[in-house]
Amino acid sequence: MSTHGAETSSTPHYWPPGWHSRDGRLQVAGRDAGDLAEAYGTPLYAYDAGLIRERIEALRTRLPGPVRLSYAVKANPMPELLSALSPWVDGMDVASGAEMHAALAAGQPAGRISLAGPAKPRALLEAAIEAGAVVGIESARQLELVGEIAAATKTAPELCLRLNPDFRLRSGGMRMSGGPSPFGVDAEAAGALLERARALGLRIGGYHVFAGSQCLDPEALAESHRRGLAEVLALAPAEAPPAFVNLGGGLGIPYSRGDEPLELGPVAEGLEACLAELDRRLPGTALVLELGRYLVGEAGVYLTRVVDRKVSRGRAFLVTDGGMHHHLAASGNLGQAIRKDFPLAVATRLAEPAAETPSVVGPLCTPLDLLADRTPLPRAEPGDLIAIFQSGAYGLTASPTGFLSHPPPAEVLL
Repeated sequence: MSTHGAETSSTPHYWPPGWHSRDGRLQVAGRDAGDLAEAYGTPLYAYDAGLIRERIEALRTRLPGPVRLSYAVKANPMPELLSALSPWVDGMDVASGAEMHAALAAGQPAGRISLAGPAKPRALLEAAIEAGAVVGIESARQLELVGEIAAATKTAPELCLRLNPDFRLRSGGMRMSGGPSPFGVDAEAAGALLERARALGLRIGGYHVFAGSQCLDPEALAESHRRGLAEVLALAPAEAPPAFVNLGGGLGIPYSRGDEPLELGPVAEGLEACLAELDRRLPGTALVLELGRYLVGEAGVYLTRVVDRKVSRGRAFLVTDGGMHHHLAASGNLGQAIRKDFPLAVATRLAEPAAETPSVVGPLCTPLDLLADRTPLPRAEPGDLIAIFQSGAYGLTASPTGFLSHPPPAEVLL
């Protein structure tokens, strides 16, 4: 068995660390990719639970011990994956009623589930309060609705206030703060909202700051955490310290050849300083990181079978049975400013050198259904498997599966 994480003379096409081959064929959690394709069909999302656990254990080792890890369910809500993750994390963040019920079904205690999102209809708020989940307040109207529900049901709901801070994450795939935003309460308006909460007899027991995601700059992340905590400290009353401060996530993973993996050292040092300041100003308050992609993204692979090979005006195309309807992110249509190929390989020909630069396209009748654009690969034929790595997060449920009504992919956790 061999392991590759970079280009070599024998395998010039790139595939990430952590994945293994045997006899030139991709292995997923010790099983041959071809055998998985035969057993479950293609297209197929396969997730390696061992890689997820290794990532969480590595984080526990590198980050300060008191930091709590919460899993952002939106990254991948597969029920079996949630059940596996539940005992390994300290909480789960959800953004809908379905995600909340999935987290509960996975065994996560209600008090460790936090509900976020700019649209929380009354029925969703009632369900979350009845379940005992922590409700994130992101607008004045949400606070008023919660106040009405609490009065009608004579309950004291668990609440946290999501802030829209006055700064932006310096780098990252998606920035979610610093200007006008549908997410959270503007920092300058938060004081008045806290006063209103007290008037309604409601207690804000936590704070949430989420500046952005998919950041590979450790110094930018450390700065974001520091500034986010400062905004919370300017609001939270010392005489009634909140139970937790959630500084969001933002930790990114490499998606293309030019990306360097995130260096955790500066992030850990910044969190150590945050913990010290939190202990000084709000003793007993827990520090939470909300991570999704960073925990599961690199543990998933999307397997799709070549069903046709054609050459059009000198350009080779590998036509596969899966595409953007299953994996929108890999097609470059999920927020990429400049399209870049995800790491991919011919899973059944890993030992062969690159022989051509084909484009890998899916079955849909649109030029947007492009999985790889003239990338170096061994010559592949119908029946071969294409493996798209970094596919554990924002894959199936972030894709337009109903477009053109092709069959859905299978999923398996190994």
